[in-house]
Amino acid sequence: MPGENLSRDEARERAALLSVDGYDVSLDVRSAVGGGDGEDGAPRTFRSVTTIRFRCAEPGATSFADLIAPSVTALSLNGKDLDPSEVFDGTRITLEDLAADNELVVDAQCAYSRTGEGLHRFVDPEDGEVYLYTQYEPADSRRVFANFEQPDLKAPFRFEVRAPEEWTVWSNGVGELADGVWRFAETKPISTYITCVVAGPYHYVTDSYSRTFTDGTTLDIPLGALCRKGLAPYFDADDVFLVTKQGLDFFHDHFDYPYPFGKYDQAFVPEYNLGAMENPGLVTFREEFIFRGKVTRASYEGRANVVLHEMAHMWFGDLVTMEWWDDLWLKESFADFMGAFALVGATRFQDGWITFANRRKAWAYRADQLPSTHPVTADIRDLQDAKLNFDGITYAKGASVLKQLVAYVGQDAFLEGARRYFKRNAYGNTRLGDLLSVLEETSGRDMATWARSWLQTAGVNSLTPQVLLDAEGRIDELAVLQEAAESHPELRPHRVAVGLYRRSEGGALERYARAEVDVDGPRTVVAELVGAQAPELVLVNDDDLTYCKIRFDETSLATLKDGLGGMTDPLARALCWSALWNLTRDALLPARDFIGLVLRFAGRESDIGVLQVLHAWANSALVHYVAPGWRPVGERLLAEGALRELRGAEPGSEHQLAWARFFATVAAAEGDLKLLKGLLEGTETIEGLAVDQELRWAFLEPLAAHGVADESVLAAELARDDTASGKRHQVRCLAARPSAAVKAQAWAQVVESDALSNALVEATIAGFAQSSQRELIAPYAEKYFAAIERVWSERSIQIGMDVVRGLFPGLQDSEETLAATDVWLSAHETAAPALRRLVLEARDDLARGLRGQACDAAAEGASSSG
Repeated sequence: MPGENLSRDEARERAALLSVDGYDVSLDVRSAVGGGDGEDGAPRTFRSVTTIRFRCAEPGATSFADLIAPSVTALSLNGKDLDPSEVFDGTRITLEDLAADNELVVDAQCAYSRTGEGLHRFVDPEDGEVYLYTQYEPADSRRVFANFEQPDLKAPFRFEVRAPEEWTVWSNGVGELADGVWRFAETKPISTYITCVVAGPYHYVTDSYSRTFTDGTTLDIPLGALCRKGLAPYFDADDVFLVTKQGLDFFHDHFDYPYPFGKYDQAFVPEYNLGAMENPGLVTFREEFIFRGKVTRASYEGRANVVLHEMAHMWFGDLVTMEWWDDLWLKESFADFMGAFALVGATRFQDGWITFANRRKAWAYRADQLPSTHPVTADIRDLQDAKLNFDGITYAKGASVLKQLVAYVGQDAFLEGARRYFKRNAYGNTRLGDLLSVLEETSGRDMATWARSWLQTAGVNSLTPQVLLDAEGRIDELAVLQEAAESHPELRPHRVAVGLYRRSEGGALERYARAEVDVDGPRTVVAELVGAQAPELVLVNDDDLTYCKIRFDETSLATLKDGLGGMTDPLARALCWSALWNLTRDALLPARDFIGLVLRFAGRESDIGVLQVLHAWANSALVHYVAPGWRPVGERLLAEGALRELRGAEPGSEHQLAWARFFATVAAAEGDLKLLKGLLEGTETIEGLAVDQELRWAFLEPLAAHGVADESVLAAELARDDTASGKRHQVRCLAARPSAAVKAQAWAQVVESDALSNALVEATIAGFAQSSQRELIAPYAEKYFAAIERVWSERSIQIGMDVVRGLFPGLQDSEETLAATDVWLSAHETAAPALRRLVLEARDDLARGLRGQACDAAAEGASSSG
């Protein structure tokens, strides 16, 4: 990885020197089918011929082009042949004595990828068919063709691809097949990282979209959706097209800038590292968004949100692109916000802001409290920094900040600012100031001060209500106290709604008063609520207008512990759950108390997305935050509660399905495992519960982890589901088995070998790290610290991230593991900053878990002493 890095300073220097007029890229991927990989383990390769036309501001200067390839066959610059061995070092092509106008031609052998980076090659185990797709962000197009790999050197691209006769090929532009070659229309000026090629015997469905604008012009957009042939029976393309059309209508209504990239294809591809990628005209998604079994409404909502997120990128990111990765938020924060905004404004998923408050912001809160936290506008020194900054701050915190911005300047001013931003900067690159200037125009507000607080400082504030009552039991004063961590002391301006709640005679917990206020500084008085009846619950940040951690006064917390299930407003309820989880993570609420709240009230949760998040949080509380001695008790209570809710749920409902999946994650007792085995074999039934193939695998993992399902059982299940999805499930279950030999094999396959694809690496790691097998995997803590620097240097950054994050010995939750982590960090101060960041983040999670365990143990001691 070190030779593949590119610094911000190098990129700025090159951008000042060069401007690109266009690319012609010719790929020959007929080598993707037939035969094996190269001799002596060399990678299978394809031919890539690139012609780049570019200008140089300082004739005679030296620069470089980017290319990661096993070999270069021929090179020429301005008609002069160059010796590849002299100018190509495996990652860069040195370009000397540049003219004012230049033409570079590079004929290379590039490698197919098995890590989801570059041109990924996948062989479907079901039918042997080969599928290809590209994935580049932030800088992997150089694995496919020679280029200037940075976002501000935009250019038009013309692609042509030679492929096996029976294949179809797609790219950003419309394509035609002639004389055995697929040729694609030239793109608008775009960045290298959003070019795309998809090729293979994909199942392809078409539709169309048409829009007539107020000026009488009509826009017609051909729509397409594609997936592997093996997934075609499950592909609900009609629903994908429905959301696509709703999104196009919504963005045309609000952006006043017609979709600029011609067609709109959406490809669902195998072994994808991300959720999706916004390549203009050809968006790529992970194929897990095609559901092989029954899923809850939350899964469909999640897919719709991603479709709309990527569509928003056509404007925020593709049409107007950040100059460098420092301003990654200019596309990701906006797309994350616009995904939820359009979801609620245009689709059947009217509760999208509940999901945002409960799920997306939890991701942001975690990231913003790590030692690696950073401002929304980050300091991105190089490409490794950029890769790691696709995180909860850039996405979810940034989107939360934009939601606060809308409350600050008003929705109309915000959208008018976006419209001016697109028109002024179309097909160009921008920085923070370019957006702030138009927002100042449209809102009349001081955006520089707002940006300094919200975009250029890190950390999350906590807001706590303080209530004083008069002699008649009414509010004499209500204030909001704002706190910040010592490490990030910024107190920000917050536009918040403060809600007052009381229980009715029937037990419903309902809001009876609300006021909006600008919180600024350590203490802000909410004058509008003076004189109101005494509340049982004060909810700061009601309606989720700002980004903060909500705290409670003693009365409010006691009310929630007794009556959370009676809160009638689903968004308010989701905000309270999120606040309680933050209290648990901050060691302010014993984890067993949080589990108790889930057991008492989750069965009454109407929002299926919130329920599934509660299941995940309860399991995390059990694994990481309860006192170790209480884990068996908590496990039993959660399993009993999950089974009770499973049996009591409406037959065939999505709540029943959610409880079934949660029951499988916490099942450990002999009777629970026997029930799972019986449900698989058909000797046990629960009315309405259809045990489809995906649910079968969910039941098999705990059976494998507890030694009930052996290798032969898993082999039989793979024979039943001999597909790519089935293979991933089987690999995970195989690695989950409670055997020292199994763990040794899994470790060797991931750490000592690069034979597994990215998807199977991910599955193996998931199976290896079982919370019920802490003692079994304890010996790998020392091996982890001995191996990670080598893995980071030898493997791709994606695999390096998977290994460093996934195999960190966090289940060895002790001060000894914390000390071992500190020893490694002290001894590796010069290690790659991105690697150190990953280890520091894992250390922080471990330390947080230990603090939570101490809080939980103290509660146990207080209970026993009482």
